[in-house]
Amino acid sequence: MGVKPIKLSSHSPEQTQLLGSHLGKLAQEGDAFLLMGDLGTGKTCLVQGITQGLGIKENAFSPSFVIVRQYNGRLRLYHIDLYRLDSVEEIANLGLDELLYNEGVCVIEWAERGLQLLPQNNLLIQLNYVSKCETERTIYLKAKGERYSGLIGELKSVLDKEKVWS
Repeated sequence: MGVKPIKLSSHSPEQTQLLGSHLGKLAQEGDAFLLMGDLGTGKTCLVQGITQGLGIKENAFSPSFVIVRQYNGRLRLYHIDLYRLDSVEEIANLGLDELLYNEGVCVIEWAERGLQLLPQNNLLIQLNYVSKCETERTIYLKAKGERYSGLIGELKSVLDKEKVWS
């Protein structure tokens, strides 16, 4: 049986980045983090935190126009953005397999556009607006597979110590 998904409230972009930083520190080779959410919900902000946690010096920004950006740190990070792609066929033709199943960490924004092509074992992260609040977001993290169940357990331990997450 899988671990129960985590539901968090982030009250600021900085708090979303902090969550990402924890994920980056816990990341291992071959990890796939699938990000979903509307425009402006904080997906790229979360990725910026992941890069910090991986010890990457460059500031990550949305790769919307180039689809894939690569960053080097403790582990190589492939930041993939499927926003501008219109069909599963377009995504399939990108040849993402060599990125998704290698030594790096893949973070995929707009993952819902190609879920059937992405790794079945993953950490699915859904970011949502909280109505009538400009900066607050609800973030759901759902583990698919043993590796990610363990990751959520580790993340819960870290977050419990901070006492800033609700």
